[in-house]
Amino acid sequence: MDTMTVQSGIEKAFRNAVRNDRRVKEAFLRVQSEKLGIDVHIAESGNNSSVHIDQPNHLASVGKLFTAVLVAMLFEQGKLAFTDSIGKFLDAEIMKDLHIYRGQDYSGKITIRHLLMQTSGLPDVFYPLWKKMVEDPLLTISTREALEWGKHNMKPVAVPGKKHHYTDTNYYLLGFIVERITGKSFHDAMHEYIFDPLGMTHAWMHGFSAPKELSGHPAAGLFVKEIDFSKVKGAPAIDHAGGSVVAPLSEYLLFMKALTAGRIIKAETLERMISDDVYMGFPTIGFDYGYSIWKFKTIPLLIPADMYCWGCVGVTGAFMFYHPLTETHIIGTFNNFAWRGKALSFMAGKVVKELLKIDKAAGRRSVSSPLM
Repeated sequence: MDTMTVQSGIEKAFRNAVRNDRRVKEAFLRVQSEKLGIDVHIAESGNNSSVHIDQPNHLASVGKLFTAVLVAMLFEQGKLAFTDSIGKFLDAEIMKDLHIYRGQDYSGKITIRHLLMQTSGLPDVFYPLWKKMVEDPLLTISTREALEWGKHNMKPVAVPGKKHHYTDTNYYLLGFIVERITGKSFHDAMHEYIFDPLGMTHAWMHGFSAPKELSGHPAAGLFVKEIDFSKVKGAPAIDHAGGSVVAPLSEYLLFMKALTAGRIIKAETLERMISDDVYMGFPTIGFDYGYSIWKFKTIPLLIPADMYCWGCVGVTGAFMFYHPLTETHIIGTFNNFAWRGKALSFMAGKVVKELLKIDKAAGRRSVSSPLM
């Protein structure tokens, strides 16, 4: 099948998906492959509101990959090891009673690797505190206070290293480690280490910083059960290093292209982030998880090897993936919690499968590395 037919099909499928769901107020998709000659950039609304492809978007937990890459940069500079105990970098107040499981204190057993892979066993404070903020829009709390709240109101779910349990708490701690090592606030470090060098001039950390240049378009809304996350006063503190990145899709693309080309971190470091993984298990069946990197588990007949791709996911129907076989970057969002599961199905079924029609027609069927 020719490139233009496939590109048109992807665009049509996206528009139809959005127009058929009025809960989706603003949705965006960017698909680019120089290898295939594909360049999809589309904005669509499910309720006839005005949207523009250059609007900045908060891709929810997709921001975790930025955090993980920043930690990897510090690893390459020799400022930390992935196997370091987090107690090497975090102060006594944070470490005190951080992980008490069945009467034993495992706080000193948690490593940076555990945080990156979501295997620390710590509970997730995000959703309980989000519920409180929705009930009381004036409620504000610092990220450190959120951690303390978790110590007194929630319990760890496992011994460090024994179970994958997805939690923003792990990434708050990574943010504090970045601050300790760099001597900068987390948002300043993100600008200095990633946004500025990559020319992400319209990017910022929600609630913490401002873009170097205004985009000229309003940021898209981010809806969690019909509540716009970006409008809740206390939300930035429980987002922090677990998300927070806001940018136009074109600048997320700058990040992903630099990452896959080895211009932010070395190829071998990225390989480790991808391959050092754990099976996620229920309810995210079908995925392995590396250092904030989701990977499709390929299953003969059901999910063939040529569908393999890796990237990061946001709970509001956001995704930022790389498909190595076709060398395609796939970035998008439906900006609505209702699409938290359906977005990946759309990406796999309506984007990756369509891209493979071009690749099969061209007779390109092999890939030597997950990064290629």
